[in-house]
Amino acid sequence: MSEPRCRGPVDRRSFLQMGMLGMSGLSLAELFQAQALAGRPMETPDTSVIFVWMPGGPPHMEMYDMKPNAPAEYRGEFNPISTNVPGLDVCELMPLHAQCADRYNIIRSVAHKFADHGGGHKRFLTGRDPKEPTGFVNDYPAVGSIVAKCREHVRNGLPNYISGTNPGRAGVDVYSFGAAYLGPSYVPFNVPGDPSDPKFQVQNISLDDRLTDRLDDRLTLLTSFDQMRDSLDRSGLMSAVDDANSRAVNLLTSDRARRAFDLSEEPEELKDRYGRHAWGYRALLARRLAEAGCSFVTMVMENPYVSGIDFLKQGTYNWDSHAVNCHLFDDAKVRLPIYDRAITALVEDIYNRGLDKRVMLVVTGEFGRTPRISSQKGTQTGVMQPGRDHWPNAMSMLVAGGGMRTGQVIGSTTPKGEEPMDRPLTPNDLWATVYHHLGIDPEMAFPDHSGRPMPILPYGSPISELL
Repeated sequence: MSEPRCRGPVDRRSFLQMGMLGMSGLSLAELFQAQALAGRPMETPDTSVIFVWMPGGPPHMEMYDMKPNAPAEYRGEFNPISTNVPGLDVCELMPLHAQCADRYNIIRSVAHKFADHGGGHKRFLTGRDPKEPTGFVNDYPAVGSIVAKCREHVRNGLPNYISGTNPGRAGVDVYSFGAAYLGPSYVPFNVPGDPSDPKFQVQNISLDDRLTDRLDDRLTLLTSFDQMRDSLDRSGLMSAVDDANSRAVNLLTSDRARRAFDLSEEPEELKDRYGRHAWGYRALLARRLAEAGCSFVTMVMENPYVSGIDFLKQGTYNWDSHAVNCHLFDDAKVRLPIYDRAITALVEDIYNRGLDKRVMLVVTGEFGRTPRISSQKGTQTGVMQPGRDHWPNAMSMLVAGGGMRTGQVIGSTTPKGEEPMDRPLTPNDLWATVYHHLGIDPEMAFPDHSGRPMPILPYGSPISELL
């Protein structure tokens, strides 16, 4: 992977700006300074979370909760297949899932009440009912931001919260990744682009080799000024600033960070297993980042029609499979095999590398799809085609790793897939489980804009079957 290029002399202002976070407008130094002034040490387990986000709402009845005995207008075109775990069936378009079901769990009974994409994103990602049921600007911090806040004392050469998105989709408000009252210091360090593209580069993690000597000379000079300022400062503020600057430079020149992002170190056969595609390479990159010590890695799997996959006229950009957007079943025939390869490779890689206790994997979208199929004229095709609409009353998700028991189906829905029938759960129960894995107390509170202490999770209990 080629290194990002920088031009011109490096003064204190410019070398800090080389660490600018594209979505927050804060330099890495400012990020670390804000965190240092607010942080407090705590015992932290050596654990990480990989969160695969599928915006739009995956169709639970075409993936993990098929209903072959339901009426035709509910069950759809595809058939379930058996896996290596009796009683755990998946869609026939996901045969690789069938081979490693003993290494993951499927949760079928999570539900909430927000059917709009914006409301659904905010409800799911923050663990709270949003004040506004539409739009993507968070009233409360996303879970990834809370993890970054709670783990700001972890300093291992990598940001504690990293996300991967398509180009042009890096803003925190695209998917409700915002930190709300925690402040912009706690938004993810975003890595936009297609990691499978030979021209893919990760910005903000290294300096041009030509600047190394210049940077060393400049830092020597700055150190003498910093020492003088420290002798004059009695508040401790200067020490926090210097520490923040040091951490920014460490990340910009960190071999650990550079290597974590360098997919060229992976065997070619493993890249084939993941799939030479944006989703496959994002999954592989997520494993590398979690293994290197990033606390919370979010990878967005939204548009499968990249990396040489021709766009299907009756397909759609994300998982929003309304009939006006796509032909539900034709789109799934392209989308699900790509997803099948990337996710199962990630599951198997986590276990094969002995990361199954350290790293927890969560794969989900904001809600499911309507159990009953509808038909409308497609915007792109101009013909009638099948689809499903938004449905927060039922959804399915995959979880793996985290030291949990696996090979389980947790919860169930009614015979037509309409709502939970047993073991009803909410997104908060999932997040309570995530916080348990990360060693974060869900009763910890941070002040909102008015100074009122807000618990990071208002309710929810770890899912006992996963512990």
